[in-house]
Amino acid sequence: MSERRGTTRPKKLLIEERRRDIVDRARQEGRVTVDDLVDRYGVSAVTIRGDLENLELAGLLKRSHGGAVPQDASQQDTPLPIKETRRLAEKRRIGEAAARMIGDGETVILDSGSTTVEIARCIRQRKWGSLTVITNALNIALELSGLPTVRVMMLGGMLRQTSYSLVGLDAERALSRLSADRLFLGVDGLDTTVGVTTPDPQEASLNAMMVKASREVVAVCDASKLGQRSLAVIAPIGDLNVVITDTSAGKAHVASLREQGVEVVLV
Repeated sequence: MSERRGTTRPKKLLIEERRRDIVDRARQEGRVTVDDLVDRYGVSAVTIRGDLENLELAGLLKRSHGGAVPQDASQQDTPLPIKETRRLAEKRRIGEAAARMIGDGETVILDSGSTTVEIARCIRQRKWGSLTVITNALNIALELSGLPTVRVMMLGGMLRQTSYSLVGLDAERALSRLSADRLFLGVDGLDTTVGVTTPDPQEASLNAMMVKASREVVAVCDASKLGQRSLAVIAPIGDLNVVITDTSAGKAHVASLREQGVEVVLV
C-alpha cells in the first residue's frame, strides 16, 4: 500500500546514532524535550525517556521536567564508545603520525583514549623486531594481543568503565617500577596556561606518573581539545615535548605551544 501523499516518515536511526544526535542537539539548542524528540525520531515517549535516562547515567545529559539539558562539558567524562565516533578521520591521521615516531626495540606507554587506540591499530600494521607497550587500557591491550614481537605490559588497578582503563594505587605501584622511551598521552583538554587535563582525578594521577616515567612525552589530541580545560590537571605544558593534532587547530593555540618550546605536528 503506497504512503499517503504529503506525509514523510522520520528517518530511522540506530539506537547509538539517535542518542549521539540527541546529545548534539541538546548542546546546540541548550535543551531538548521529550515531545520534540518523539516527533523527530518517530519513536515512543517511553523510548525517548529511556534514551535520556541512559545518557544521564553516562554523564552526557541532565534530565529535567519534560526533557534534558547538557551537562557541563568541562566536567564531562564521555564514554569511550561515543568518543571513538567523533572526529574519527582526524584521530586516524594523528594515530598514523604517532606510530611513525616509534622505533624498533623501544618501550612506549599508551594511555587510554580514543586517539591512543588508533596508535595501537597502526602498530598492528607494522612489522617489528621487538616492541614493548605499557598500557592501562583494556581495549589497547586487546588490539595488540597476538602479535608475537610486541610485548604488552598491562598495569593492574580498578576498572573505569567509561574509558576501559585501569587506575588507582595498584596501577601506580606497577608503573613506579617501570620506565619508557616515549609516552603517548591522550587528553580531554589542553590549555596553554593550565596544561593538560582530564575529568577523572585518579586517571590524572596515573597519567602524571606516566609523564615522569618517560623520556619523551607526546600529547595526541584533535583540535577540538585545544583551549579546553577539564577537572584534573595531569601536567603543565612545559612537561610536553610534542603535540600531534590536526590541521584545523587554531593558529593562536599552535603559536602559544611553540613559544613554550613544544613541537607541534599538524596532520
